Amino acid sequence: MALQVCSCFSFSYPKKQNQTHTQNLISPKSLLSHSLPKAPSSSSTQNRYPEKSDDRYEEPNLPISFSKRSLNLSILALFFNGFLPNLSQCAYAEELELQRYTDSKEGFTLLIPSSFNKVEKAGATVLFEEEGKGSNNVGVVVNPVRLSSLGEFGTPEFVVDKLIQAEKRKESTVDAEVIGVAERSGQGGLQVYEFEYKVDSTRGGMKRIFSAAFVASKKLYLLNIAHSDKPESPLDAQTRTMLEQVLHSFDAAPRT
Repeated sequence: MALQVCSCFSFSYPKKQNQTHTQNLISPKSLLSHSLPKAPSSSSTQNRYPEKSDDRYEEPNLPISFSKRSLNLSILALFFNGFLPNLSQCAYAEELELQRYTDSKEGFTLLIPSSFNKVEKAGATVLFEEEGKGSNNVGVVVNPVRLSSLGEFGTPEFVVDKLIQAEKRKESTVDAEVIGVAERSGQGGLQVYEFEYKVDSTRGGMKRIFSAAFVASKKLYLLNIAHSDKPESPLDAQTRTMLEQVLHSFDAAPRT
């Protein structure tokens, strides 16, 4: 898919959108219909991850007459009603740990799930797959283009339409549907487009796709994140959050 889309960029492209249309773009604050988190700035993403919460725990004011036995019973009640941290969730969160991958030669950087393994695949600049579930993957393709920025090619809506067209041209695609689009600033004010869409395929069934693209140094950088999202086993909130963090981390590598 990524190679098909890259070919769209290398051909003749439409004139830059007029100013009126550009002002109607979806703002980063409203990105994606399922409200992806606001993309972190390049400096904050690179210097500290993940961010610590600003929330402060305030100890409740217990009545003086609140007995020790009653307090213990209350804690047990909270535990059995699911208000205390779930140990299995904590363990799962550790499995979703992310680590930074930077390709200094090609000039890009992003976060990768530490449980994903790097594999070789023709046409991909780099590809990471979940162990035992190769259909869940994170890949990047870098190709030369004649553009200086994505804005010269079109709006985020125009570009995601090209992505969907590329998906629908695949023989294995049953259907493809856009969920949302957005635009954010990357390294040095770099223009980055982000997309989310669903693909129903005869190869693997329903998938959720997160994609990002930017142009730098006359190269098109395209990130593609694919994850199973079947009706019987939908994408859970924790995994979705992880994939969104990967999406927002995709950027040009800092110059040294």
